Amino acid sequence: MTANFDLTGRLALVTGSSRGLGWAIAQGLAGAGAAVILHGRDNALLAERAASLPGSAGFLAFDVADPAAIRDGFARLAEAHGRLDILVNNAGVIPRGPLLETTDEAWSSVMESNLSAYFRMAREAARIMVPAKRGRIINVSSILGFIARPGVPGYVTAKAGLHGLTRALAVELAPHGVTVNALAPGFFPTDATDVLHKNPDFNAMVAGRAPMGRWGSPPELAGPVVFLASDASSYMTGHVLVVDGGTTAAL
Repeated sequence: MTANFDLTGRLALVTGSSRGLGWAIAQGLAGAGAAVILHGRDNALLAERAASLPGSAGFLAFDVADPAAIRDGFARLAEAHGRLDILVNNAGVIPRGPLLETTDEAWSSVMESNLSAYFRMAREAARIMVPAKRGRIINVSSILGFIARPGVPGYVTAKAGLHGLTRALAVELAPHGVTVNALAPGFFPTDATDVLHKNPDFNAMVAGRAPMGRWGSPPELAGPVVFLASDASSYMTGHVLVVDGGTTAAL
């Protein structure tokens, strides 16, 4: 049975993988045997991370909110590797501010980075995967795609839209051997949530809200991602897998 989780010989691209949850995901895939292409915008940090990751297949630096940069990034990937087995869409932004202070420009920026970029990345990955009749696309969403908090209207909307995008791509790509699923983490300490994690009141609220009584640890996402990327999930597509310590299960 453990062979079903083996990713040896598979090539994975993880966006936003120079730090935070993306880095933990990249480590998990590499630990399962995959060759992992790291992604971000800081060439120096990516080079450092790639050098420390066993099984690294190098890195790509580009802005996922730039459609031309995405096309160029996939052209470089195809030239260097000629294939892609796993795409993990993880890069995104989470600006905070009340509704009445959210500008059209801020709204559009969140949609571009957290939803439109995922669509474009998946489309370019599918151009490689469909002819190969095999592939795994995994969209990193959030429990805020199901429930909401004030101050992040664009983020909540984008993540809810990502669940619809996941299902739409799943039903279209399933006949071609490509599965599309999403991962919905709860609260994990990362650069993006650092200010919240360090706030004693908010920290205690999250820990008290989760039945497990704590925040998640980034390495705890490794297993779920490996599962979605592996043959163990071969009959699973269009699903959003929640990893939140029970937060959304509790009242």
